[in-house]
Amino acid sequence: MPDTPRPCETHPDVVSFKYPLPHLAQSLKRQRRTKIVAIGSSSTAGEGNIVPFPHRLELEMRRSSNNYGRMIDVLNRGFGGQEAQDELSRFEADVIGEAPALVIWQVGTNAVFHNEVYSPDEVAAAIAAGLAWLAGLAMDVVLIDLQYTTAIVQKIGAAEDMVSRISAAAEQAHVNVFRRFALMQRWCIQDGIPIAELTDPTDPYQLHMSEWATNCVTQALYGAIAGAPSPTV
Repeated sequence: MPDTPRPCETHPDVVSFKYPLPHLAQSLKRQRRTKIVAIGSSSTAGEGNIVPFPHRLELEMRRSSNNYGRMIDVLNRGFGGQEAQDELSRFEADVIGEAPALVIWQVGTNAVFHNEVYSPDEVAAAIAAGLAWLAGLAMDVVLIDLQYTTAIVQKIGAAEDMVSRISAAAEQAHVNVFRRFALMQRWCIQDGIPIAELTDPTDPYQLHMSEWATNCVTQALYGAIAGAPSPTV
C-alpha cells in the first residue's frame, strides 16, 4: 500500500495578509482577464523538475469557483541567481510594461546564499527603491521572503537579518509580505517535518524547495491572496 501523502497545513495565522489587494479585487470583479506578474530568482523561475509557484498559483486561481469563467494569467518573470538589484533592471519591461493587477516579488534568497557577493544594505535599498517605483501605479504588490531550506538554515543569522529587512521595507511601503521563511520554519520546528523533506533532494546546493514544500507554499500563498482584507470603499 503506498504511503499517504503528507497533508499540507498552510497556517493562515503565519501567512495572512495585513493589507487589502484593491487592484486585484477590482480586476477580478470587473475584468474578464486578470494579469499577475511574478518576478524573482530561481524560486520563481523554477529549478530542476519541480514546477515553480507561478504556474501552480495560476491553476489554483483558475480553479477557484469565485473566479469561474475568468482568464487569470500568472506571468513567470523569474531569473535564476538574481537579487533585488538585478531585478530592478528588468522592472520596466517585465513588470511595469505588463500592467498587472498584482506583482509578486520574491527577494532575499541570493543575498543570503551568495552573501559574499551581495551587501544586505544594498539589497534592502534596492527593495525599497522597487517598492517606491511601484507605489504610484495601479497594481498591488506582495513580497515573498526566503525559503527555509538546508542551505539557508546554514546561514541562519544572515537569513533572519534579511527576513527582517524585507519585512521592514514592506511595512514602510504598506505592502504585504508572504512570510515563506516563517511558514517553513513552523513546519520544521513546530510541526516536526524534517528539513530534508522541505529541501529538493536532487539539488546539490540544498537551496531549493522540495516538490511537497513548493506545492504547499503555493497553497498557502493562494490562501493569503484569497483571504486578503476587503478593500475599503
